[in-house]
Amino acid sequence: MTLTTDFPAFVSPSRNLSPALKRAAYVELRAAAQATLSGETDVVIKQATLACLIKMHLPYAYWAGFYDLKEGKLKVGPYQGTLACLSIALGRGVCGRAASSEETIIETDVHALAQGTDHIACDPNSVSEIVVPCFSVSETGKRTLFGVLDIDSTEVASFDEIDKVELEALLLEVFG
Repeated sequence: MTLTTDFPAFVSPSRNLSPALKRAAYVELRAAAQATLSGETDVVIKQATLACLIKMHLPYAYWAGFYDLKEGKLKVGPYQGTLACLSIALGRGVCGRAASSEETIIETDVHALAQGTDHIACDPNSVSEIVVPCFSVSETGKRTLFGVLDIDSTEVASFDEIDKVELEALLLEVFG
């Protein structure tokens, strides 16, 4: 398969937002997530719904989805966008590094990273990326990593501290 930078008919190029518009988009996203997922317990339903809501509310989200930790690797879960990498080794690429460190990673230009190690190019249109670890929280308060949320943009520097804070809070509300 040859990857090109032509945009598939079902996705649009990203459009960055000002900080004020970004904060407003997150207010709407979180309200929609709370209204839609209230009382839902199935993790896959939550992931599929969040991927869809992120694509609907964040115009800079070209690709949004989850990778689940299974058998010591990240395996693709529910997502919205172009074809995804199917399996990612821990420590490899932005997703693998975020899972290994259990910390959010923001990359302003993935094309500047070492390809195949620091970044895995599943779609050449993706330029910037944020990866947020996903945790389940037991009744005793112990956090256990179960995967990562990955969001890509076709624009440089789409993600910032606003995204980090808002997405970490959203994932805690939904999965914690």
